[in-house]
Amino acid sequence: METVTIGFKSEFAKAPKSAALTESKREALINPTHALEVQRLPIMPLQQAKVKSVQSGDTLVLVSVNNPRQERILSLAYTTGPRMRKEGDEPFAFESRDYLRTLTVGKIIQFQVLFDTPNPHSPTGKREHGRVSLSTGENLPEAAIAEGWLRLKEDASRREDTEDAQALLEKLRVAETKAKAEEKGIWGKTPPPIEMLKEVEDPKAFVEEMKGKSIDTIVERVFSGDRLVVRMLVSAKKHVQTILLIAGIRAPSTKRVNASDGKEQAGEPFGEESQLFVETRLLQRLVKVELLGVTGPSNQLVGIVKHPNGSIANFVLEAGLARCADHHSTMLGHKMASLREAERNAKTKRLGVFQGHTGTKNAGTGNFEAVVSRIQSGDAIYLRNKAGDEKRVNLSSVRQPKPTDPKQASYAPEAKEFLRKKLIGKHVRVRVDGKRPPQDGFDEREMATITFNEKNIGLLMVENGYASVIRHRRDDEDRSPIYDGLLAAEEQAQKDQKGMWSGKPPKERAFEDVSVSVAKAMPILILLQRRKRVPAVVDFVKSGARFTVLIPRESSKITLVLGGIRAPRTARNASETSEPFGQEAYDLANRRCLQRDVEIDVDDIDKVGGFIGTLWVRRENFAKILLEEGFASVHTYSAEKSSHGRELIEAERRAKEARRGLWRNWDPSQDKDAVAEYVDSQKTNDDNSKIPPKVKDYRDVMVTHIDPTGKLKIQQIGPGTAKLEKLMNDFATHHSIKANATPLPTPPKTGDYVSAQFSEDGAWYRARIRSNDRDAKEAEIVFIDYGNAEKTLWSKLRPLAPQFNTSVLKPQAIDAILSFVQFPASPDYTADAITGIHRLTENKQLVAAVDNEAEGSLYITLYDPALSSKPLESYNADMVAEGLVLVPKKLRAWETRSEEVVKVLRQKQEEALRERRGMFEYGDLTGEEE
Repeated sequence: METVTIGFKSEFAKAPKSAALTESKREALINPTHALEVQRLPIMPLQQAKVKSVQSGDTLVLVSVNNPRQERILSLAYTTGPRMRKEGDEPFAFESRDYLRTLTVGKIIQFQVLFDTPNPHSPTGKREHGRVSLSTGENLPEAAIAEGWLRLKEDASRREDTEDAQALLEKLRVAETKAKAEEKGIWGKTPPPIEMLKEVEDPKAFVEEMKGKSIDTIVERVFSGDRLVVRMLVSAKKHVQTILLIAGIRAPSTKRVNASDGKEQAGEPFGEESQLFVETRLLQRLVKVELLGVTGPSNQLVGIVKHPNGSIANFVLEAGLARCADHHSTMLGHKMASLREAERNAKTKRLGVFQGHTGTKNAGTGNFEAVVSRIQSGDAIYLRNKAGDEKRVNLSSVRQPKPTDPKQASYAPEAKEFLRKKLIGKHVRVRVDGKRPPQDGFDEREMATITFNEKNIGLLMVENGYASVIRHRRDDEDRSPIYDGLLAAEEQAQKDQKGMWSGKPPKERAFEDVSVSVAKAMPILILLQRRKRVPAVVDFVKSGARFTVLIPRESSKITLVLGGIRAPRTARNASETSEPFGQEAYDLANRRCLQRDVEIDVDDIDKVGGFIGTLWVRRENFAKILLEEGFASVHTYSAEKSSHGRELIEAERRAKEARRGLWRNWDPSQDKDAVAEYVDSQKTNDDNSKIPPKVKDYRDVMVTHIDPTGKLKIQQIGPGTAKLEKLMNDFATHHSIKANATPLPTPPKTGDYVSAQFSEDGAWYRARIRSNDRDAKEAEIVFIDYGNAEKTLWSKLRPLAPQFNTSVLKPQAIDAILSFVQFPASPDYTADAITGIHRLTENKQLVAAVDNEAEGSLYITLYDPALSSKPLESYNADMVAEGLVLVPKKLRAWETRSEEVVKVLRQKQEEALRERRGMFEYGDLTGEEE
């Protein structure tokens, strides 16, 4: 701390020049050697300087008041003090120096050079000796002699060559005699030596020992604006001298000499200014040090350095002579905030290293509110504003678990799920902190701070171990406003071993896709049919009424199709066109359902393994929402099958009356009274007649395929059969011509129609691509006229010629399901049931009574015209009687109206149970099959 210079009047009287010369000659005659060593000088006028430091109790380093780089060394005349040496200090050496340090360092003094002596180690070749006057009125060396911290030199009497010198020496002798008598300073009892450690063996242990303590410390040297050599006064008799880094800042380097090659390395801009700034304020000052930790491979100590006006780090930053050091943030915690503020002030004023500062290049777009519409990953979020526009932002300064790091990669899904549960569909506050330009294949990204319920989401992710903190470049200002808090939270999460820092993989969250085939879907269907309102998550929206849904409890992924409605088709790629309002239905489903927690009810499965049912979003039937918006229409048959049919028809009616969406041009005169028709269909027969209802729709059919779940493929015998026979003859001829043996020009897409050769008979048939394995270059195909499926290589497929496409003859295989029955859950008993159907239906022309039609499938009762004489004598009933299938406890809506049929079938099931037939060979399994 600098002092103000005040006026001072010298007590010295000038000696006559002749007397001085005479005395000098006399001294030379008496002692020629001494004449060579001591150069007598005329009495010098008083000069002013600032004390930079003290080397010992008798020597000061002075600097010019106007130019701190100009130095000179002044020894106190006629005196000497104990020395501080590398091999060990002399007794009282530290105390002697500390007396002079406390009295003079940092203060402006007036001094007078009395004489000089040769000194080969000095740049000038001489050492100056003189007297110092302080602003307090004290003089040196008089005061130091009086306090017992210096002694007179043995040869001091040789310099009594003037009256002034004689008077001064006499004064010093008197003071020394008195100090000896009073046993002051060095004249007292020799104390135990101070233990001086110049190397800390275990820096981390030392920090832990001293953490939280404010240590009195003397700054011995300033290497740069952030690196000091300090002497920590751990106790009265134990000192530790070591290098200390000032916490929270990184100052420009100063020029230095490389130890390896001896070459001088230039310093960074403002390195010298930063070093001088700290040196003039701290060198040999008594400061307070609070140790925080160690850094770097050399384990150097890091701490807060405080002089009486506060932490030096803040002042260096405000002067623009250092930058904040992010890697110290975790040590400083909340104290880092004041350093950031000091740095911002310097940037604003363009001081020091920030002279060329131009502000944030990629400034953000301010603050706004939005709804979280989608979670892309553990650090990327899609937001929708009030206008409905959607954009992606990344959480500022945090990164999701790295997919390339084996220890972190398994936590990426956990991080995404954590964000989904916290934010999806929620209103949040957004503060855009900056932008990342396009790089490494990534588009431009906005970096933002997301706040929900007054909680910073990035901080929440880091605290729970689901994100790490990005280490920004020092010139990268696009960072979180609570960056230091993030670093501290990361360090704490690592200590607590949370999330990806636990060293253990998370609980496996693998979801098996059971909608890839009917065989996989059937067991889950039976399970889901028993339960109501099954908790689920919408993972993907395929169209307005078709979703990919995750069921965590079952670790299953299903395709869910909304029952009771038909939504317009949505284009799957740029080459396709959506049906009217297909895109609007898709957008609504995305906004309301994507990644939301929902509930589902499952009624059935379709022909490809999709589950048909109801989806509730926030306790509201989403099918009803689509209908009310006019983005879907009621599918009468499947609505009749659903317990929500009346609700759906009413929702459609309201959309029609409001002329919404599909019904914008609705004409009431051309519309049937759907509600009345549906209500009438729900009425039961009140005459208690035991005669089963008359089957209105009979069709001659053949069963062409039975899949592993028991679903049938049938061909309806009639005009289509004759057309198919002719087409197959022409098809065989076409593929026998070598010119037509051309492979597919491009890899097939799911849903494409192709020509495929059946592996069992080598014949060519029409087929459709069900799925692709792009690694194996293999496709699963379905033969559209017979219903069977198999896998084949892409190279074995051929294009379907135009004369054979589905516009010429529609696919002849029709999906069918046996009415009033349910297949057993056990794969073995299901296989027995399928064998039974084969036995009953193989190569036979049968009659199918169509009981219902929904989602493209016919629900049928099969009859053999040669054996059946009554409506209840059906293959369905025969299979129940043989114990091959069950009568479901949970009947479909339309099945409940056939009370007599159900009654007879239940009687046959009880008979099979008594007789231990089929699946009942070990007793009643109906409890398991519910």
